[in-house]
Formats: sequence, C-alpha cells, structure tokens
Amino acid sequence: MGPREIIIIALIVVLLFGAPKLPELARSIGKSMRILKDETKSLTDDDKADTSGTAPTADAEQAQQRGEAPVPDGTVTPPRHADAPDDDGRGTR
Repeated sequence: MGPREIIIIALIVVLLFGAPKLPELARSIGKSMRILKDETKSLTDDDKADTSGTAPTADAEQAQQRGEAPVPDGTVTPPRHADAPDDDGRGTR
C-alpha cells in the first residue's frame, strides 16, 4: 500500500465522516486500542498464572461439572451412557 492509496483512503474517510467528527473518531479509536491492549495484557498474565500448575484448567473444571473424567494429558473423556455399546460391541440392553 503506497502513499497514493493512503491519501485516497484519507479523503474517503473525511468525506464520509466530515472534518468536525474526525477528532472524536480518533479519540474513540484510541480508547478502544487502549482497552484492547489492557485486555490482551491481562489475558497473557492469566495464561502465565495458569501454567504455574496451582489451579486446574478451565477445561478440566468444566468437564468435572459435566460429570466427565479429565485425563492426565488434559483431554476429556465423555461419560459412558447406558445405551452405549460395551467393549465387545453389544449394548447394555
């Protein structure tokens, strides 16, 4: 994207929003960017805290609430239903 395209885009923005609304638009974009930056920083901080091994992962907690058994490698095994086939392929009914 060269300077010519940037100038064309800037002119289109001025025509669409008008010159008086541009400072307000820039402020709102700046606030949104700050909020996004803060949220991504807090997410990375949360990820670092979760990898310390002190708390179970959200997947494991949700699996426990659903009655599923978490496996040590982090995967979740769904519970067996009454009409599920046994190991020999026959159902329980």
